[in-house]
Amino acid sequence: MKTHGVTRTRLRNGLTVILKPLRVAPVISWWVWYRVGSRYERPGLTGVSHWVEHMLFKGTRRFPAHEPDRVIARDGGYHNAMTFLDWTTYFETMPADKIDYALRLEADRMRHALFLPREVESERSVIIAERQMYENEPTFRLNEEVQAAAFRVHPYHHEVIGDLADLQTMTRDDLYQHYRRFYAPNNAIVVAVGDFDARAMLARIRALFGGYKPAPLPDIRPRPEPPQRGERRITVPDEGETAYVTFAYHAPAAGDPDFYPLVALDSILAGASSFNVFGGGGTSNKSSRLYKALVQTGLAAGVSGSLAPTVDPYLYTVFATVRAGQSLEAVEQAMDAELERLRRKPVDE
Repeated sequence: MKTHGVTRTRLRNGLTVILKPLRVAPVISWWVWYRVGSRYERPGLTGVSHWVEHMLFKGTRRFPAHEPDRVIARDGGYHNAMTFLDWTTYFETMPADKIDYALRLEADRMRHALFLPREVESERSVIIAERQMYENEPTFRLNEEVQAAAFRVHPYHHEVIGDLADLQTMTRDDLYQHYRRFYAPNNAIVVAVGDFDARAMLARIRALFGGYKPAPLPDIRPRPEPPQRGERRITVPDEGETAYVTFAYHAPAAGDPDFYPLVALDSILAGASSFNVFGGGGTSNKSSRLYKALVQTGLAAGVSGSLAPTVDPYLYTVFATVRAGQSLEAVEQAMDAELERLRRKPVDE
């Protein structure tokens, strides 16, 4: 299927291939997405998706650990990976004539990552240190408590990095079983954008990935979060002098008809920003209503909104840094006044 220059193909083993030739520079960006993230984790294994992401950089027999770092950097490229609530993605951006290395790398580690016990233990220390680093940030602790308060049933209740107790006790077998369960062609989408011929690229992807058999995927259906009964408030004590406040509201999933109107509403309330699969918001806009109500009045040092496209209903949040000498109550009153303004006088076109 081809739409607006984008070709979408599904291989016999279930792998979805999306191609967009873009002949503006001799560069190709290559992404592999897996339908797995913290949404797919159960208590006792929180953080396993993020840890598996780390382990895929620890090598296969064909691509030993650290070799991709050297090769991709030598060729003038860049690579990384990310884990979120609903997905994990790996990407390489390289000169067009070097991209085959990235295709071969991702094809191999889709099914052949080693998960050597010594590397698992080494990475345990790294991830625990990462978790402890985040805990030094008051905004992380606040967000973690907000998620836990907002979701008492659904797995969106825990941070992507996982709980410390689980990171301390998770085993190599836990990680490897999670990897083998979710890293399969019929649970993946590969995307290439850049300077290439679509037919040749599809043929190469088919040659590298087409031999993998589809895997029996687990039927993950998280329990839906029950309707919230009344407001929930949490306070996170901190030794610092700066106060932060987050207003969180249950928001529709990305597939809900109300989702994109909420994106537009966020741009009016907190300020327009680029919006994509990684979410939107996170920046203040001087023309936004909340900037005028909170920052220009001297109540807050900054304000931003955040909305992410998710499989299940998640959260729309507004985050503010309270200016020294001002109170949380004053910021809350100003926020409530802006929401009441929206209710009484809907936004016109």
